[in-house]
Amino acid sequence: MTPARKPTLVEALRDRRMLATLLLGFASGLPFNLTGATLQAWLADAKLDIRTIGLFSLVGLPYVLKFLWAPMLDRYLPPLLGRRRGWILIYQLGLAVAIGAMGLSSPQKAPFVLGLIALIVATLSASQDIVIDAYRVDLIPSEQRALAAAASAFGYRTAAMFAGAVIVLIAARTGWRTAYGIVAVLMAMTTLATLWSPEPERPGRPPPTLLEAVVEPAKDFLRQPGAWGFLLLVLLYKFGDAFALSLYSAFMLKGVGFSLAQLSIAGKVNMTVSTMIGTALGGWLYMRWGMFRSLLTFGVLQAVTLLLFMWLALAGKLLWLMILATSLDNLAGGMGLAAFIAFLMAQCTPNYSATQYALLSALAAVPRVLIASVAGAVVHSVGWAHFFFVTFLSATPGILLLLWMRPRIRQLEGRERARFANR
Repeated sequence: MTPARKPTLVEALRDRRMLATLLLGFASGLPFNLTGATLQAWLADAKLDIRTIGLFSLVGLPYVLKFLWAPMLDRYLPPLLGRRRGWILIYQLGLAVAIGAMGLSSPQKAPFVLGLIALIVATLSASQDIVIDAYRVDLIPSEQRALAAAASAFGYRTAAMFAGAVIVLIAARTGWRTAYGIVAVLMAMTTLATLWSPEPERPGRPPPTLLEAVVEPAKDFLRQPGAWGFLLLVLLYKFGDAFALSLYSAFMLKGVGFSLAQLSIAGKVNMTVSTMIGTALGGWLYMRWGMFRSLLTFGVLQAVTLLLFMWLALAGKLLWLMILATSLDNLAGGMGLAAFIAFLMAQCTPNYSATQYALLSALAAVPRVLIASVAGAVVHSVGWAHFFFVTFLSATPGILLLLWMRPRIRQLEGRERARFANR
């Protein structure tokens, strides 16, 4: 059997499905900072007590717990627009209303009401993320999934940056009510992208019962050859990167001595741009190389570039080295992220893609959530230079596991290609 011709980069980018992924990535990222960094800025501007501001961070819990209600989104069909787009449309409309209501609230007069509405916004946003991720799994052919991950990340980060930085500037000039009102209007406009986006050719069969929607995703995943190895790889593949970057700001400010301005421009902005370029490059190379070669190459690059931070710790305050280390590490991290998301998508089946992707992405986030508490103790014990060498060593188990899992990954890749070839 002659293998299907791989699309060129231009052909892939012209694909309506890719543009839909970009636009829905924007819709996914737009609400995120409104209940996080932007809300914190609003509360601080309103002169609320720091303890109250800290309590508001709890409204972000739905992003961590979203896998708990993902089975319902696999099980129940919305009344219009198909299995995935219908739910996306419902959540976008709900978000537009809730964000508008949030802007009309007052942190001084009714902080509890504002907190409740912010919790509703976060819940709707997390639910939208579940369905958009599932839609991407159902829609995008296997060889284009890393490029789709890049398109989604570009849309998401652009929207998050807008809601995080631009909205604060608008609020400084016109007030928070206007700023949140602008985002509410933009959120309503994202429904046009949902209406325009194509329906997946094979959207999957909804589970007949809610119990099956809860139980079968795990059973379906564990039935595949090498399932436990895949789960361990989900935990370990980005471990070294998460370990090193968990204390990035503290290292640049306290460890080396850069200023806040240098951290903001040469660090944070550079980090965002480099990651976006890396995901785009990784997506393109993934189309050429396939799953295993991409995961291995990008995994090695992720590990090796961590040593640049060790060099910076030894060399001291050199701005050019800070820019070089941040750029190359996040470039490699972005490439690895594109391949990693494609790897997660490949493990999901259309019947249960919402639940399976939510569970896998939650598992992938575990090291990032837990490692910061350990990282500080390691730095205190061995110093910054040795800390980054430890992070380099912590990346090697994932690479070794990847090599050991090579036959299973090849098998997974072949199964994915066959599924899309039979459409």
